[in-house]
Amino acid sequence: MDWLARSPDLNPIEHVWDFLGRRLAARTLPPVTIRELRLALQDEWASMPQQLIDTLILSMGRRCGTCLAVRVDHIPY
Repeated sequence: MDWLARSPDLNPIEHVWDFLGRRLAARTLPPVTIRELRLALQDEWASMPQQLIDTLILSMGRRCGTCLAVRVDHIPY
């Protein structure tokens, strides 16, 4: 499949970054330094539910199909 430009929903890592960003924002004490940010991200990454990753992987076919159906004018080059 030719990858559609400007389709962030097709890139699973975008959903992972969103998850991590929300988890960091929900912290009582947000990280202030680069070191604190790195440690906080590592903590959140380690506690990310495997179900989130599985869901993203399993949804790829559906999301790609939906995107292609909406973009009927898309002509691969």
